[in-house]
Amino acid sequence: MSKAFTRENDGDDDDDFEGAPKLPEGLKNYLTPGGFRQLQEEYKHLWDVERPALVQTVSWAASNGDRSENGDYIYGKKRLREIDRRLRFLAKRLENAQVVDPEQRGECEQVFFGATVTVLHGDGQSRTYSIVGIDEANVTRGHISWVSPLARALLKAREGDVLNLALPGGREEIEVLEVRYLALEFVEDDACGR
Repeated sequence: MSKAFTRENDGDDDDDFEGAPKLPEGLKNYLTPGGFRQLQEEYKHLWDVERPALVQTVSWAASNGDRSENGDYIYGKKRLREIDRRLRFLAKRLENAQVVDPEQRGECEQVFFGATVTVLHGDGQSRTYSIVGIDEANVTRGHISWVSPLARALLKAREGDVLNLALPGGREEIEVLEVRYLALEFVEDDACGR
C-alpha cells in the first residue's frame, strides 16, 4: 500500500503529550486563573506564530522538488505534527478546565485547591507550597499538583494540624503552620511558557 494512504501516527495519544502529566480518570482539570492564562497563551503562540511560520517553510521546501532528501521539508513536517499534537492536547485541557481563583476563597482556614501552605517538615525546615493544577506544577517554585501525595495529605488540613506524610522512604510528620489564599504568578520558563 502506498504511504499516501496510510495514517501517520507515532502511536501517541493526544492526551499523553510527552512530558505532560495525565489527568486521573474521572477528575476535573482544576487550574488557577494564571495557569489557565498560561495554557491559553501557549496555544495562541503555537497557532498564531509558530505554526504559520512552519507551514510557510514547509511549503517553500516542498516547492524545491525532491522531498525525500529535503531536510527542511522532512524536519518541518515532523515539527508540524508535533505542534498540531500539542495544540490538540492544549485544546482538550482548556476545554475541560475548571478555573478556581484562590483569592475568591478569602480568609479560609482549611487547605483546598489554590491554597498557599507553609509547612514544618520533620527535619525542622519550613517550606511553602501552593497547591495548583497538574499543568501548573513546578517544584522549584513551590507549586505542587493537587494530585501529588503532599497536596493530598494537606487537603482539608488546618493551621496547627500535624499530618503523617507517606514517603517512599517511610513516614514523615509535618505540621501546617499557615494557610493563605493568594493570586499566583506564573513566569515563563521557555518560549512555550512551560
